[in-house]
Amino acid sequence: MDLQELRPGLWRWASTHPDWVPSDGLTRDVASVYYAARDALVLIDPLVPAEEEERFWAALDRDVDRLGLPVVVLLTVPWHERSAHRIVERYGGTVADEPPAGLGAIRIAGVGGEPETLYWIPEHGALVAGDILVGTPPRIVDAWQPEARRGEPVRAELRHLLDLPVELLLPAHGDAVLEDAHAVLAEALR
Repeated sequence: MDLQELRPGLWRWASTHPDWVPSDGLTRDVASVYYAARDALVLIDPLVPAEEEERFWAALDRDVDRLGLPVVVLLTVPWHERSAHRIVERYGGTVADEPPAGLGAIRIAGVGGEPETLYWIPEHGALVAGDILVGTPPRIVDAWQPEARRGEPVRAELRHLLDLPVELLLPAHGDAVLEDAHAVLAEALR
């Protein structure tokens, strides 16, 4: 498991997905995000790392006890369910359709035209993406889009993201962008 503290209360971990077969130059590692919001402990696209499951649960148990906040799981796309239900069962939280206070939900037509939600964490200038922006550096995989949305149409639909003061770009597939994230996002949308 690759664990990074990005900012106080904002963490990202990547671990190997046992069932995902990568394509387009991606690896089997997928990323999840932990955010201690004002009113909830938020986990986005969580995958309990099989290789360090005991350590993961011990750390999350400590945080849930220490913070005393409800646990909320958010999914960028439905197929990123991963360990969501295990976490909800353990902590009595929810897999929510709406984010708690302190987060924004940006709904788009994602991969294959299926709905995707990007999560905006304004406190940290962090944009969390599921499958619409992937890789290192993040890019749009046109082959994953319906033919009518490939190229300029999908990029035009996403350009409003450039209105956000993005400091961190956190894709589910690929490395986190911790420097010049707004410029990297602009390049992906060219």
